[in-house]
Amino acid sequence: MNLLTGKRVLVTGGAGFIGSSLCHDLLERDNEVICLDNFATGKKENIKDLKGNPKFRLIEGDIRDMDTCRKAVEGVEVVLHQAALGSVPRSIADPATTNAVNINGFLNMIIATRDAGIKRFVFASSSSVYGDSPELPKVEERTGKVLSPYAITKLVNEEYARVFGSLYGMETVGLRYFNVFGRRQDPDGPYAAVIPKFTMSFMKYESPVINGDGSNSRDFTYIDNVVLANNLAAMVENPAALNQVYNVACGDSVNLNEMTAMLRSYLAGHDPKISTVDPKHGPTRAGDIPHSMASIGKAVRLLGYKPQVLFSDGLKHAVEWYVDNL
Repeated sequence: MNLLTGKRVLVTGGAGFIGSSLCHDLLERDNEVICLDNFATGKKENIKDLKGNPKFRLIEGDIRDMDTCRKAVEGVEVVLHQAALGSVPRSIADPATTNAVNINGFLNMIIATRDAGIKRFVFASSSSVYGDSPELPKVEERTGKVLSPYAITKLVNEEYARVFGSLYGMETVGLRYFNVFGRRQDPDGPYAAVIPKFTMSFMKYESPVINGDGSNSRDFTYIDNVVLANNLAAMVENPAALNQVYNVACGDSVNLNEMTAMLRSYLAGHDPKISTVDPKHGPTRAGDIPHSMASIGKAVRLLGYKPQVLFSDGLKHAVEWYVDNL
């Protein structure tokens, strides 16, 4: 398996949940890492253990500023662009800021990458681009009408990358993440993802609130699978694999009721009192896709991707991390 090693890599959003996992992984394999983050959603504690590493450099700055982007790409061989404002509800509440960061910031980064002569640009997309398509599993070439400003921004990212590949000879790879979870994912705030948010609720003996009747399903994807996919996308040499987008997932789905029951069971193994906490149901959330399950055949075929950690094991790992760190 061809993974990044001995390279100079820029990770935008490198103090975020996914970005910090990439920074740790890259440094473990003797890469030099530049982390660009403005700490709008990233956390300094996610990278505090990297500060003394001579191969790690932090640039505190915003991708909406072109000069910052140009500074960040100096001498870089590969860009892993993770910086974005996530969350469908956040984008519905504030579409302008989501657009400014996710589209204008993306455009700044890909222009800076092009102008620096860097070929390989790997970027985070999202399963939200499938919108109202009822098809399961989700296949890369068939999407529906998007349902949120956040999804629009990710679709625009994909189109910009495709055009930059065809016009300027760049090698772009987009990764459509499906409900990523795991260590260092923030449980706090109004836009926290469901697994860390529910974990925090259970650990406080508070009932988590499931949006809708709990039948909505997701292809929950453990963080190690996303780290692997970024490595493979950065190193793939097959021309047919470039200027493409790929689903990054496990190719399976779990509904919210099932996920919540498993999560409670694993947490109760550490604190039996949690087994007495029952979830509640609330209204369906605007902009949500009812069901999400990926076809990973394209990533398997062209990137050599294979999920390293399936959902149940990933959930156990995540629970252990939260128990130790919250």
